[in-house]
Amino acid sequence: MGGFFGSISKKPCVDDIFYGTDYHSHLGTKRAGLVTYDPEKGFNRVIHSIERDYFRSKFEDELDRFVGNQGLGIISDTDPQPIIVNSHLGRYAVVTVAKINNVRDIAAELLAERMHFSELSANNINQTELVALLINMGETFADGINLVYKKIEGSCSMLILTEDGIIAARDYLGRTPIALGHKDGAYAAATETLAFPNLGYKKIYDLGPGEIVKITADKFEVLQKAACREQICSFLWVYYGFPASDFDGVNVEDVREAGGRIMGVEDPVEADCVCGIPDSGVGHALGYAEGKGIPYRRAVLKYTPTWPRSFTPGQQSRRDLVARMKLIPNKAILDGNSVVFCDDSIVRGTQLRDNVKTFFDCGARSVHARISCPPLVYGCPFVGFTASKSDLELISRRIIRDFEGNPDAKLEQYATAGTPEYNSMVAEIARQLGLTTLEFSKMDNLIKAIGLPKCRVCTHCFDGSSMQPNKAYAEDHPEI
Repeated sequence: MGGFFGSISKKPCVDDIFYGTDYHSHLGTKRAGLVTYDPEKGFNRVIHSIERDYFRSKFEDELDRFVGNQGLGIISDTDPQPIIVNSHLGRYAVVTVAKINNVRDIAAELLAERMHFSELSANNINQTELVALLINMGETFADGINLVYKKIEGSCSMLILTEDGIIAARDYLGRTPIALGHKDGAYAAATETLAFPNLGYKKIYDLGPGEIVKITADKFEVLQKAACREQICSFLWVYYGFPASDFDGVNVEDVREAGGRIMGVEDPVEADCVCGIPDSGVGHALGYAEGKGIPYRRAVLKYTPTWPRSFTPGQQSRRDLVARMKLIPNKAILDGNSVVFCDDSIVRGTQLRDNVKTFFDCGARSVHARISCPPLVYGCPFVGFTASKSDLELISRRIIRDFEGNPDAKLEQYATAGTPEYNSMVAEIARQLGLTTLEFSKMDNLIKAIGLPKCRVCTHCFDGSSMQPNKAYAEDHPEI
């Protein structure tokens, strides 16, 4: 997915930018970058690969070369960023959290207008450069950002570092968040609010969908009010978000515990204890233990001192191996017990299948999985939350293909809890993974745990509902 952090202060703020960006490291594994601006030395930028190393180890030795009272940092799961631009709007740097599905179509339009692309990465168009080119076509930054909203299919939130402040713009339907923080003499903008407390910032504002604001060391001002519709990504609470963060004022850990509590109250299964698959399954398991009235125990633990993030290696087989190697079963708790395991989601199912076998090998009498969201039936066209290149990488779609002869058949029925198709799909997932029982959270319970109206939450990956930002923009601006 990716995440960014920007700060502007009355005094040097390089350390804030560095550590604020580092707090977003769980959101991306491909590239990272820093950029600062100083009136005397201008813009200074560094980009590194973080596919085999962590953000801090790549950038810490270079911090002394950065100077200035304002800057941006980015953890990117897509292209090298930031991009530095010279245009009629002035000199500026831009970072994006984006998934743009019609990059090539927009690029073809721009090339036809005799524009050019210079930031190619592995022979692919850099989507952040594409965004910068669209911004440059506006009379003002706000005009250019609205052209981005008008053109793209997918999502795009951004921070723009100018010579006199930082502009923050949340994607038009608000699928990816931006929050503002403040401390004496400084403002900051971030994807995740966990970046604020230890740096002394207090969260003061959530940007609305399509909203554009400008921050300086003294204030923030709204350049464009929020749009009337919102589709914030529900997976922020299910998986992406750090437990201490909140999105639209809703805390991640609160949602996970609430969802687990609901499931625990409703679940008739008999079990001796419940365990969360680290890390994002832990909150769900704590809530489940409370709702069910059984103890929470650490039947599986995460070993992190030497194992990198499970999705860092380029090959899926190696990612699966790393994920398996860093989860250590505790035989003393598993042996002879019936255990409920809570996890955030099931994508391919490879890791969970390996875990289940290990749990039984350690003597578990029965292994029950409780998943904090509905089955993933649709690939996400809006946020890059997996490395999947095809919907057939989803275990649900492979099962639908096996059942129907067509992976796209009867998707609505398979996505609707309680239908014969849904029940048979869930039973087959359980069989393939070797589980004693398997239950997914129901859509209504997930929405209840989040606490926002369903119309404000994107649930496309579960039920296929979707709204493209460019179409929403056209509906909201019929005069264009």
